[in-house]
Amino acid sequence: MDHPFLQTKQLPNWSAMLPEKIEADINKTLQSAKEAIDDISQLSERNTNLNYTNTFAAFEKALEPLNTAWGFVNHLDSVNNSKELRKAFNAMLPNVTQFYTDIPLNPDLWKALKRFGQSENVLQLSPTQKRHIEETLADFREEGADLPDSKKEQVRNIQKDLAELTQRYSENCLDATNAWDHVVNDASQLEGLPKSALQAAKESAESKGHKNAWRFTLDATSYIPVMSYAKNCTLRKTLWQAYQSIGREAPYDNQDLVTQILKLRHTYAQIIGKESFAEYTTNRRMVKNGHSASSFIESMHKQIKSAFDKECTLLKDYKASKTDQAESALEPWDIGYWSEQHQKEYYQFDEEALRPYFPIEKVINGLFSICEKLFHLSIEPIEAIHIVPKAGQEKEKLNPKQLPEVWHPDVKLYNLYDKQTHTLLGSFYADWHPRESKRSGAWMNYLRTGTRTETHTPHLGLICGNLTPPLKDTPSLLTHHEVETIFHEFGHLLHHLCGTVEVPSLNGVNVAWDFVELPSQIMENWCWERESLDLFARHYETDEPIPQDLFEKMQACKNHFKAMGTMRQLSLAKLDLDLHRDWVLDSSQVIDNYLKQRLKDYHFTFSTPTRPIICNFGHLFSSTTGYAAGYYSYKWAEVLDADAFTRFQKEGLLNPETGLAFRNTILANGNSKDPYQLFQDFMGRKPKTDALLKRDGIIA
Repeated sequence: MDHPFLQTKQLPNWSAMLPEKIEADINKTLQSAKEAIDDISQLSERNTNLNYTNTFAAFEKALEPLNTAWGFVNHLDSVNNSKELRKAFNAMLPNVTQFYTDIPLNPDLWKALKRFGQSENVLQLSPTQKRHIEETLADFREEGADLPDSKKEQVRNIQKDLAELTQRYSENCLDATNAWDHVVNDASQLEGLPKSALQAAKESAESKGHKNAWRFTLDATSYIPVMSYAKNCTLRKTLWQAYQSIGREAPYDNQDLVTQILKLRHTYAQIIGKESFAEYTTNRRMVKNGHSASSFIESMHKQIKSAFDKECTLLKDYKASKTDQAESALEPWDIGYWSEQHQKEYYQFDEEALRPYFPIEKVINGLFSICEKLFHLSIEPIEAIHIVPKAGQEKEKLNPKQLPEVWHPDVKLYNLYDKQTHTLLGSFYADWHPRESKRSGAWMNYLRTGTRTETHTPHLGLICGNLTPPLKDTPSLLTHHEVETIFHEFGHLLHHLCGTVEVPSLNGVNVAWDFVELPSQIMENWCWERESLDLFARHYETDEPIPQDLFEKMQACKNHFKAMGTMRQLSLAKLDLDLHRDWVLDSSQVIDNYLKQRLKDYHFTFSTPTRPIICNFGHLFSSTTGYAAGYYSYKWAEVLDADAFTRFQKEGLLNPETGLAFRNTILANGNSKDPYQLFQDFMGRKPKTDALLKRDGIIA
């Protein structure tokens, strides 16, 4: 059947996704998917000769319409949230969740797939088809296919509850963030803040009816400048306390939800036959088990602990040398500010000095230029339109040119082609700036996966962020970290759009979770090299590149307090693993107290107690699985990316042969091979850890 909401075979008709239509459209697609699944389930009873086409390929095809339609709605819930859309989404969430949960619990479907999957006919299939069968059978077993009926019912209930609880958690985070602001009327409280932050705060205040005032929120583009530059510690403390309270106070309290989610995940894992949810999630990842994941984090911790302690002492002593004894204690709202002050004094480097060289349009164009040269691609902007349906007005009158649609006026649309064959590989949207209807953070997602068999259809994806928006008289000028964010998310996007796997569910980012960050994190390396920076780091007024002295200061500061930043990542990974491996064994413990004890060697000890981020940690709790028991993947993949980048350093940062090798071995192959094999196909050997330690200044 045709997908709901599609204006062409590739591009969504966003204006048609009205909340009042979603239930009917998703129900229609849901019914079609159920009928397709029923057809496969009846094959054994009909004594039909089973083959790959009528079993596994048919199963893949059966889910595609619903995957796509529900993906569209899920996406809109993330970027265009409203009371009406939220109501429509939550009304359909139980039905959609039940459908997906029921698939591996369907005995007739399982019988048909298993019968063919274990037959000798599989030996005649292509390697990718064989892997598709192996992965699908493993998915079914992990999701309860072999369970008795009584336990299958438990699984159904748990998945339904998890979907609803994690959705509520996500909504609470968004609502709590939007509910808080802080208006300052006295300019003397704002000493130290950069001009860009002051102007943004002033325009924000004006938009809410406050004249001659400055408004600050908990969005990253407002929060981070205050924590990094505001001399007034009371202002920093006010924002820090508010940020700590996200998800911890009524009516947006996530504390009970966290406990319920953890317990349900643990129960689910044990029903499936695993000791814990960590063992369940890591079983088919590169790390293989939860113990190995924890050991990896603990090993990294040992390697940087000495450097971390030295940096903490250095920062503490530095603040003490600059303040009165009564104010010398280092507080949690001091870290960003005093780190920045130390960097300015000892390196004569201010991160804000780089902003004028990173206007977002030049950054994006430079990124495209680098990827076009490296990976043999061509990227073209596509004219698109944002349509707001009006009662009684025909849509054609609102869009006479029949342009592709976007969901917000800020959103851009692009096509990506293979440079040599001029084949359209896919299209993608880019949505970079914050708004109240959009969840926080940055992410990539795919909206549909094209075909790569006898027919070729384009992929469709998107990248989103919450980056510094333009001001009335200034374009969007980014921090260097925000530049890294764009490169990072585009790496994920390339993984999807460059995929050539004949089985859609094995394409692109559908890989082992601790491998998925390799294509994204490796892209960040080009944000640090002079050769690549000169392609996009240009002053927004003069078009001059970054001056050499500023570039050298930037390089000198690359690992400034690096151990503290690394320890932050390790602490989050340990928090994640310990909750999903250990706390659940004795869930009577108060989570905050438990984590305080478990993470004491991973944190600086402040005089003001801090609380774990668990109530505002969407990576772990905003979806049924997400990064749960998988946050270690960032550091794991960082080892892979640092190692893989050494080949570019050796053969040329913009060497198209090396880039094409990366595209053909890593990006194109998705999950069609074991990730260790993909890495070895590119590097010619197994991964090594020393490249990351050298890059981070841990070893010489």
